[in-house]
Amino acid sequence: MIVGSTKEDLSLEKRVALTPETAKNIIGLGLKIVIEKNYADHIGIQDKDYESAGVEIKNSSDEVLEVSNLLIKVNFPSTSDLSKMKQKTILVGMLNPNKNFEKIKELLDKKISLFSLELLPRITRAQSMDVLSSQSNLAGYRSVIDSIYEFEKAIPMMMTAAGTVPAAKVLVIGAGVAGLQAIATAKRLGAIVSATDVRVASKEQVESLGGKFLMVEGSEDMETKGGYAKEANSDYKKRQEEMMKDAVKKNDIIICTALIPGKTAPRILTEELVKLMRPGTIVYDLAAEQGGNSAFSEVGKISNVNGVKIVGVKSLMNKLPLTASSLYAKNLFSFIRNLYSKEKKGFNINLEDEIIKKSLVTEQKNGN
Repeated sequence: MIVGSTKEDLSLEKRVALTPETAKNIIGLGLKIVIEKNYADHIGIQDKDYESAGVEIKNSSDEVLEVSNLLIKVNFPSTSDLSKMKQKTILVGMLNPNKNFEKIKELLDKKISLFSLELLPRITRAQSMDVLSSQSNLAGYRSVIDSIYEFEKAIPMMMTAAGTVPAAKVLVIGAGVAGLQAIATAKRLGAIVSATDVRVASKEQVESLGGKFLMVEGSEDMETKGGYAKEANSDYKKRQEEMMKDAVKKNDIIICTALIPGKTAPRILTEELVKLMRPGTIVYDLAAEQGGNSAFSEVGKISNVNGVKIVGVKSLMNKLPLTASSLYAKNLFSFIRNLYSKEKKGFNINLEDEIIKKSLVTEQKNGN
């Protein structure tokens, strides 16, 4: 059986689905691997590095698609690749079914099996495959680094002969994987950090990292069985805005990470709240591509509202493509190891396996 991978569209995506390290592991399962020529040159991994790991290099994507039983990608394949995929190929990647449902329908009609790794269940056995957590960890780290770049003051408190420089104050909205890493990174750099989340259970996690948890008065725990945040009702949103009025005036950097799976990001920083912020405040909106947590947030742009900089983040992992690729490829290997049967010497789509069942894209899941 052959695992293949073609190049991503570099204008949109710099990560790759396969590294030489994970190639060795996949080959160790008894599989062969083929990739397109110059597959990862842009992040400093040369074809010879893959060849040393046992990978076969093909001159074009067509040659890869022609022989691949399983195709691994970061994002959804290009239109050109889609048209050339052979029947009964298995496709694995971050396929974003809600966005690509028309393309997915075409592939399902060609008897192609699709696994979207964003759909993996949050169970212990799937932790090593959890692409959302691995990439969100990096996003949380990078959000702090980028925010500091835009901020025009020092972050830690400094005692100097000329006087004391006060520590910057950072507020993190959303204490999921990205938010917790943002808290940890900001604390390591010397900031005074606070955070808020609709999930009361996150209070202990925030405080364990040295952050102060800001709780909305009368909060109830709004957490799904899978551990994700639920959408807040209108009453909660009003109380949340009242609490935020004081918080936004006091903080220098506000990092927004709040997301609700399958839905538009919740609008937490309203126009009124942004206008209450001091000039020089940085709002770093990690949720911009999902609709944004902040008013005035525009994807890929920095907006200036009365001296407040609002950074609408776009394709953040393109700033850390090597590390992001390494983690993503390890997640993929874990998934392939679970999918491949050494005894049958083939891929086993066992619908009694919760990991397989939840991540398999079907007509019913597609577009919902």
